[in-house]
Amino acid sequence: MASTATVLGSARLLLVGTAPWVETFEARLTARTDAHVDRVQTADGALDAVGDDVDCVVTGDALADTDGLDLVRALRSETGSLPIVLCTANGSERLASDAIAAGVTDYVALSGDDTLPENLHERVERHIRGARRTTTQRDRARQFDAIFHDSRTATWVLEPTGELARVNETARDLIDAAVESLVGQPFWELPWWSERAGTQSDIRQVVENTMQGEFGNVVVTRDVPDDTARVLDIAARPVHDERGTLVAIVIEGVDITDRVELERDLRQSEELHRVTLNNMTDTVLITDEDGEYTYVCPNVHYIFGYTADEIREQGGITDLLGDDLFDREELAERGVLKNIECTATDKAGREHTLLVNVREVSIQDGTLLYSCRDITKRKQREDALTTLQETTRDFLYASTHREIAQHVVEDTPSVLDVEASGVYLFDADANELEPAAQSAAMDRLNGPLATVPANSDSPVSHSFVQNDALFLDDVHESNRLEEPATDLRSVAFIPLGEHGLFVAGTQTVGAFDDMTGELADLLAATAEAALDRVSRESRLRDQDRELQRQNQRLTHLNQVNETIREIDQALVKAETRDEVDHTVCELLTDDDRFSFAWIGTTDPAGDAVEPRAWAGAEQGYLDGQSFELDGTGVDPAARTAASGDVVRISNVASRLHEEAWRKEALSRDFLSVLSIPLQYNDLTYGVLTVYAERQRAFDETSRGVLAELGETIASALSGIERKNALLTTAVTRVTLDVADSSFVLSRLASAAECTVSYEGGVQRTAEGTYVFVTVEDAAVETVEAIAADLVAVGAVQRVSADGTRGVLRLRLTQPFLALELADHGAVFRSATATPTGTRLTIDVPESVDVRHVTGLVGEAFADVTLRSKQSVDERSEYDLYSQFIAELTDRQLEVVQTAYYSGFFESPRENTGEEVAAMLDISPPAFYEHVRTVQRKLFAALFDETRVPTHPGEVE
Repeated sequence: MASTATVLGSARLLLVGTAPWVETFEARLTARTDAHVDRVQTADGALDAVGDDVDCVVTGDALADTDGLDLVRALRSETGSLPIVLCTANGSERLASDAIAAGVTDYVALSGDDTLPENLHERVERHIRGARRTTTQRDRARQFDAIFHDSRTATWVLEPTGELARVNETARDLIDAAVESLVGQPFWELPWWSERAGTQSDIRQVVENTMQGEFGNVVVTRDVPDDTARVLDIAARPVHDERGTLVAIVIEGVDITDRVELERDLRQSEELHRVTLNNMTDTVLITDEDGEYTYVCPNVHYIFGYTADEIREQGGITDLLGDDLFDREELAERGVLKNIECTATDKAGREHTLLVNVREVSIQDGTLLYSCRDITKRKQREDALTTLQETTRDFLYASTHREIAQHVVEDTPSVLDVEASGVYLFDADANELEPAAQSAAMDRLNGPLATVPANSDSPVSHSFVQNDALFLDDVHESNRLEEPATDLRSVAFIPLGEHGLFVAGTQTVGAFDDMTGELADLLAATAEAALDRVSRESRLRDQDRELQRQNQRLTHLNQVNETIREIDQALVKAETRDEVDHTVCELLTDDDRFSFAWIGTTDPAGDAVEPRAWAGAEQGYLDGQSFELDGTGVDPAARTAASGDVVRISNVASRLHEEAWRKEALSRDFLSVLSIPLQYNDLTYGVLTVYAERQRAFDETSRGVLAELGETIASALSGIERKNALLTTAVTRVTLDVADSSFVLSRLASAAECTVSYEGGVQRTAEGTYVFVTVEDAAVETVEAIAADLVAVGAVQRVSADGTRGVLRLRLTQPFLALELADHGAVFRSATATPTGTRLTIDVPESVDVRHVTGLVGEAFADVTLRSKQSVDERSEYDLYSQFIAELTDRQLEVVQTAYYSGFFESPRENTGEEVAAMLDISPPAFYEHVRTVQRKLFAALFDETRVPTHPGEVE
């Protein structure tokens, strides 16, 4: 296997797709490179396979589960730097434009399904190299930012020719001049350097040496306004690009005035020198030319942990600081070498980072003085802040809480120098803190983190609930510890606001000093801010999605309401049932509102639903189906007809093999169905079924609106029946026996042991429903008293009484059957109740289905038996009655009925006009005026031929 590309040889590629070229490219890569190649067929598989170790993704534009552009968008939502190459055999300018917009790194148009450009692997290699170069440049930029913004060091950036380009804030503070006016001038001529002899020339020499690619160092003295002088240690280093070309010069200046003055004082007095050394935190060592100690500072244990004697016993200086620490010839030339960074191991085995200054001296037998400063903590802090800065940038690309938790765990060792860490996220619904991420060290030293109830007494819940960070030097001594068997000793628990908790620990007791605690707080605060951002963005996305759903629902509802308004307007104008049925179906399917709609009714046998009107893309569906009410897997229309309930099918494709109708519907693109009963006043006028070409087309709002439409349609059909009933004289007289004691007349007859008859005369007023009943075979006073005690009777009034016969006027508190029948065009002729049962007589017009009326009575009473049914022609009777009733007002009808049943028209009169007026709570003159008016209208109906109505119920 050849290896022609070193970049590909160390790279991992992910190939996505099923096209032949994918396999061809995989074989080419295997044959020509050492690249590690993974291959998947779907976008989901690619998303699962992509990780930090994948260097490039090569995908086709047509995948098994989606297209390549969707995969590119999904990958770009996760990473902005991963190279993505899109290959297609069906390329177009539109596809290329969409691919670029989606964020592809390269777009490759293939000439065939298996024809690849010969240089495809070289293009991939170039993209990988560019991505790695970008990453390296970003890392270098981060390092430079950390150096440039160091508040303790003055930093200048020069052009390759030595002119000033940039300065940091520390350098700005050294002079009063405006830095902007100095940019572009030679560095050695700037106000930072005094006119002292040799200062500017020394600076210039350092810069010129650096321009030649060398590192330079010089110590200079600056005069300041308070007539003092400050000593700066100037270090210069060149900056080259990848081709080795000098692109900039970085100069760093450290104020070493105090150190210089100390050195001068030390030279003046060796005794003072020794006293000072004994009280410094820096460690000073003096050796001869062979590296043998001539002096060891007493405070050597501060850094190394050894006593002065133990240091001597170890050997020379090279055993402590290592070989090749500095160049002796360079030291001889310069006299002092400063800020040499090295590492040393203390007595406990801990590694320290030191800054060492080496100076030529002549103190007793010593010639070399080593000043060692422990910068381990500072180095750790700098590294931690650098890592934390990178972590913060990683947080910017994180889109979930768990992703942020994982970043925190991964970066904890670099930031805090502790091995074990974990993050809990708070589940508000369960009131628990659930582990979201934990390091391998946490699992090894403590075991898997467990879910912690927020109301428990553990350090986790206590710190989170109290929003208080806990730093435990030794968890084994804490009474809050839940698992004393843990190998962790120092543990920190830091709340992440309302999101959860960060926990970090180590096996060392007392590991969280001030600096480590400060860094831990800073890491937690940064994570909390990132979690806040993700939560806000998540809420905004949820709000956007909810607004979109609401807009869609509102749009759909507006469409449905518009359809309902059109249907309502059409129903007002409809004259026949067929017109209602066809109008409803046509309007529901007009303008592609719904695909298909039809109305059916139960056949006379009650076994199946028969279509009576339809509109839309029927496509033979009604002919190919049997809408039987019984059986399994019946059509929604049959289910609604059988149950009387609304039936909604949101997804016809589900349970496809269980119900035969679904296959027929699906073959016609009927993807969702809604079936509505057409019911009004407990009577069913059929079933309306609507089909749509998309799933879940009928939400709860649409369902409710269409269900109300069903009631409106049924009401319109009922109105047409009532209207037709007024236009017909042929009726079917039905006699029914009722053995249900819930009927108010039955209860009254049974309680009084008499016969109670109703022969018309129902009135509906604001106070309630009034009926006149005739009482026989019992004292009227007794029946009156019994009626007054019935819950169904609100008030009772004796109209007339003659021994065991009389008339009562009852105000009913419950709906009366005569009114319900009238709503459907039927006439409640009479009802006779005895202690043993009740017989009803009802006239049903020819236009009204007798089954509706008998069904209505059957729903009102428990035990109903049909005794007889006969056809009757009531033309003359109906004409005269309708004409007369149409002429009367409700008040006139009430007055004349009360007068009639009270015996006012008998001879001799059973009640006088004054007595009847008292019953009606009106004045006698008003009573006589109503009676004379009714008599005049009655005679007009009998004798005035010009007043014969055009048709029953209509008065000219």
